[in-house]
Amino acid sequence: MEIVDTIKTAREIVKNWKSHNQSIAYVPTMGFLHDGHLSLIKNAQSHDKIIVSIFVNPMQFGPKEDYSQYPRDLERDIQLCKENNVDMVFIPDTSQMYSHYFSTYVDMNSLSNTLCGIKRPGHFRGVCTVLAKFFNILTPDVVYLGQKDAQQCVVVKHMIEDLNFDIKVQICPIVREDDGLAKSSRNIYLNQDERKASLALSKSIFCAEKMIQEGEKSSFKIIYAMTNILKQEKLIEIDYIELVDFDTMESVNTIGDNVLGAAAIFVGKTRLIDNFLLQGIK
Repeated sequence: MEIVDTIKTAREIVKNWKSHNQSIAYVPTMGFLHDGHLSLIKNAQSHDKIIVSIFVNPMQFGPKEDYSQYPRDLERDIQLCKENNVDMVFIPDTSQMYSHYFSTYVDMNSLSNTLCGIKRPGHFRGVCTVLAKFFNILTPDVVYLGQKDAQQCVVVKHMIEDLNFDIKVQICPIVREDDGLAKSSRNIYLNQDERKASLALSKSIFCAEKMIQEGEKSSFKIIYAMTNILKQEKLIEIDYIELVDFDTMESVNTIGDNVLGAAAIFVGKTRLIDNFLLQGIK
């Protein structure tokens, strides 16, 4: 397994692989890998080569967010990549990705003005900018993304189309703990009481899915039921609960095809997200 920390070396390795017509899968991460990340790597095994990037991107964190405290364990991450047959771990530092005079950004205006985008101004600008750079450096054939970050999946998919990157997007299902909580690097922040309270988030998601399976079509009634579940926990502050069209991110009043149900909460100081998709991904 190659461990690479410069853009120049990463490009040289990729160029060599491509000269031998080897397909390349790419899994972008911010490190502190968990089973959700590993599921992306496992799904990518059909390709000749797998690249995992580990980069805590300062551009996608707001001024009051947890960039400096974001969990990091590079040694463990590298070992997990090695155990899961990754071919290259790309770990550039911030100076490699953003020069002192860096001034070019990628904005996805309308798609990023709902859900997490409106709650975290500048977040998707940072995500799209850094991924556009990684796509240019690594030129993968396929990028593997997790459904847990559903809005990010849609934004990145549209960016790829708009900027004519020759990259396919593969979105993989949410991976959960045994008790239902969606896997997240931020789960480590939760104390015992917060961890217990956080289960209300997945309970609200499962409740919404059950209501829809039983024929409920009203977005208002579904959101109301989810809200009631979350409000039962005193440690939880609701950030948002929305039902939107998965392609456009526009709110829907009536349940139909291709609808995303998404929720974000704060448990203490920790922000958690979860979602469900009704008809898969177009």
